[in-house]
Order: sequence, then structure tokens, then C-alpha cells
Amino acid sequence: MKIVSVTAALALALTMLNTAVSAMPREADISADCAVVMNADTGTVLFEKNAHKQRAMASTTKIMTALLTLEAGDPDRLFVADSTAIRVEGTSMGLKEGDIVTRRALCCGMLLPSGNDAANAAAVNIAGSLSAFADMMNRRAAQIGMKDTHFVTPSGLDADGHYSTAYDMALLTREALKNDEFRRICGSASTVTEFGNPPAKRTLSNSNKLLGMYEGCIGVKTGFTDNARRCLVSAAERNGCTLIAVTLNAPDDWNDHRKLLDGGFESMKRYDIRLEAFSAEVIGGTSDTVSVLPEETLTVGMTADEAKKISVRYNVPGFVYAEVSKGEKLGTADVYLDGKLLKRVAMTAADSVARTEPSHGMFDWLKNILNGGFMTAFAKE
Repeated sequence: MKIVSVTAALALALTMLNTAVSAMPREADISADCAVVMNADTGTVLFEKNAHKQRAMASTTKIMTALLTLEAGDPDRLFVADSTAIRVEGTSMGLKEGDIVTRRALCCGMLLPSGNDAANAAAVNIAGSLSAFADMMNRRAAQIGMKDTHFVTPSGLDADGHYSTAYDMALLTREALKNDEFRRICGSASTVTEFGNPPAKRTLSNSNKLLGMYEGCIGVKTGFTDNARRCLVSAAERNGCTLIAVTLNAPDDWNDHRKLLDGGFESMKRYDIRLEAFSAEVIGGTSDTVSVLPEETLTVGMTADEAKKISVRYNVPGFVYAEVSKGEKLGTADVYLDGKLLKRVAMTAADSVARTEPSHGMFDWLKNILNGGFMTAFAKE
């Protein structure tokens, strides 16, 4: 087997599509005790103030509860809400004993009016008890990388040992926004759902005023308890860039988020990452070569500093055996940001190439053995 390794002098081109000037606020300009702004595309932190300080996070907890509820499946299966679970203090979606509901409706109830009854009902339905669901929350947090978080309640009501950080809540939100249904629900100013006995249509309104106050806002969740004080997680999109902002204990949270998001967007640029094409030799085919092309174009919202840290590693074959099908995956283009994998793009055959030789068992065996010959190319700005 022949392995060919090459280093490309310039295999990555970054084209800036719009210009911007950094204007992040000073820490003193933000009322929050803890705050962070994160690039949702890359996970890079653009602003932080006590970002890793552990604090109560109130009903922003329900981001995790809603995510787990959606990940549990069966979103439209009807069931009777647990009568004990729904007897809880604080904000409510209006569940009563004997009410029939779905997991999707509970997500609407916890993300819009911030129903503690919805969060508890979902937890018991999924895990059997509030404590078992808290264990699920903590396992999922560990998977996401939330190293300074511990969940005790699905609703976010104050409890000993229930805490997170601005940074961890941004990580959680970045993960949750990958779920299309979560994204749809948390970005709705209001929604119509059904619950009751018998189920009837109800309109639920979102407590997140930022949806109507800030251009491009797509969510995410408000929170308040006596211990946590005002907490807010928001996300917004502009010009192909998505930002996540988190504030904990913020007396002036609406204005904090406008400043944080404005500063973030002014620091961002939209880059088109142009990926290379390659030619692979075809053995035993009607054509001697086949072009290997990236399956998609890649556009990423980044800061200028992030763009300098972009590199691409191509894993494409030096040769292939016929037959080859158009669109067949032949390798990958792995895009890295500062050494961490950001995106993997499939490299595919541009055309089909038929086989010129009859198919024999020995030929197929040899093809499987030799088809591991790969050319690896590295590219760096």
C-alpha cells in the first residue's frame, strides 16, 4: 500500500464578507455579577465577567430540562401529569390535577411562561422522580462539558447544591440550540398548545421581553428567585452570525444583553471558508482519474482573531478502485479552530466511473485491502 503525504502551501482561503469594529462593553458597564458572550458557531468566548463564578441560575435551569424532555422522544404522546409533581410554588403553565398533556406541551409551558409545574411534570414522566431526573441532568451536563454546574431541581427553584456559571449556561445553550424544536419553542413570543381534561387549546406567552426588544433575538430563557435574582440567557442572529449571552444576578439585564450582543456582533465577521478540490487516480475504471470535491461550502461567523487560527486537514484518497459513484464519499476535509475540530465536511466524487474489469472475489478482496491508501493534506492560513 502506498501512502502519499503532502503539505499544501495555501489550501485555505478566508474571504471576509463584511467588516466590523470591536466595541465590547467594559465590565463596569454591565450590571450583572456574572456575564459571558459566546460565539455559537465556534464556542469562543468574546466577553466575560466572573464567567466561572458559581451562582444560582433560577429558571434558566429549564433550558436543560426542556432539552432532556425533547431528547426523551415521544413528544406528542398523551399522559396524565403527576398530581404531586405539579403542586409546586412559583410560576406555572396552569396544570391541574388530572390534566392530560404531552411532553411537547410541557416544553412550551416551561420555556414560555416558565412553568415550574411543567418542569416537574416532565421530570417525573421521564425519569420517575425529581431526584432521578436531576441525575440525568448532571450526566448530560458532564457530556456537554459543564464542569462547574450541579443540578438539584428541574425547575430552578432555590435548593442547596443547585448552581452553575455564566460560561456553563452558555455551553448548555449552544447545545440546546442544535435541537430544532427547542430553538422553535424558545424563540416563540407565544404559542398555542393543548392540555387539560379533556385537552383544550391554550395560548402561552413568553416571559422573554428581549424577543420584541432586540433585532434578531431567537430566545432563550428568563429566570428569577430570591437567591439567584434576575438571570437571563439570550441568543441572537445577525448577518449569518449567532451569539449567546448569559447574565446572572443582573439588575439591568435587558440593557446588559443589548450591550453585550451589540458589542459581540460588531466584533464578528462572516467568513467563507473555501475548501480545495483534489484529483484521485482510478484503477480499473473507464476514466483514469476522478475529481474529489467538498460536499458543501462552509460559512462561519468569527472574529478576526478566530479566523487567524483556522486550519484544514484533508483526508482524501491518492487512488481508488472502480467502480465509483457520483457523490460517493471518498474522504473528509476537517476544519480546525486553534487545533480543535470545528467542522467535518465530506469529500465526494464529482462523477461516476464504471469498472472495466469483471468482478471477481479476489479483485474485491484486493480492493478492500488496498483502498486504504490515503493522501493527507494540511492547510493553514
